[in-house]
Amino acid sequence: MTPPWLNALIADDGKLPVGKTIASAFDWLIAHFGLAFDALETVLSSAIDGLLGLLQFPHPYIMVALFAALTWALQRSRGRTVLVALCFAFVINQGYWEETTESLALIFFAGLFCMGVGIPIGIFAAHRPRVYRALLPVLDMMQTIPTFVYLIPMIVLFGIGMVPGLVATFIFVLPAPIRLTHLGISRTPLTLIEAARAFGATPRQLLWKVELPSALPQIMAGLNQTIMLSLSMVVIAALVGADGLGVPVVRALNTVNAALGFESGLVIVAVAIALDRMLRVETPA
Repeated sequence: MTPPWLNALIADDGKLPVGKTIASAFDWLIAHFGLAFDALETVLSSAIDGLLGLLQFPHPYIMVALFAALTWALQRSRGRTVLVALCFAFVINQGYWEETTESLALIFFAGLFCMGVGIPIGIFAAHRPRVYRALLPVLDMMQTIPTFVYLIPMIVLFGIGMVPGLVATFIFVLPAPIRLTHLGISRTPLTLIEAARAFGATPRQLLWKVELPSALPQIMAGLNQTIMLSLSMVVIAALVGADGLGVPVVRALNTVNAALGFESGLVIVAVAIALDRMLRVETPA
């Protein structure tokens, strides 16, 4: 026999009111925190516009030179530096520089927020296994729910534009830095930890001088995954009015334009290769 409390939840058609409950929760958020969401949308839009101004003001080839210089400073590899320069030169040649800078702005803020939130959560969870076990179903759900589903409440909360695409990207990508930071911290060699404690290291010193340096390759891998996953969201974000490389892909899909679709798709691949080679850190065997 069904318990009375469950009968109260079941709708007339026999379904649990999952969708209605979630819709009511968003209605409550809008009613009580609508001004806060509007303020957040204004701040994020201004930040994105400011970064776009920095990326689009110099001549595109000056920006390519700066990206190449950054690659050399990070990688000290002539081959990677040349490859990054060639990838961005291909983007300019195809006429997609403006769209690329818009996507780079979205990726930058998504990466900044994901790493800023994901690394502390990963460190906290690595020191508390029960917390990580409780987080696992949530992280799995965040990456399993179709990304299109995130767009609906983001439109409700923030309207159309770059901000809902940014927030949806943040939710989808956040599990990657959490998982990889947890992996790096939890796999810190026990001998290093015991040696540090034997020399009287405090928990803070242990974290900053032993665990984080040991976990750096995994944390950087988390950054790389964050950027790649954020780039994969540019097409999805275009569906809610976000500018960038996803716009020509959506336009090609709507008009069944194979030439435009492959052209914009190859540009996205070139940007992905450039960012990967620029920021990849080889993990020691």
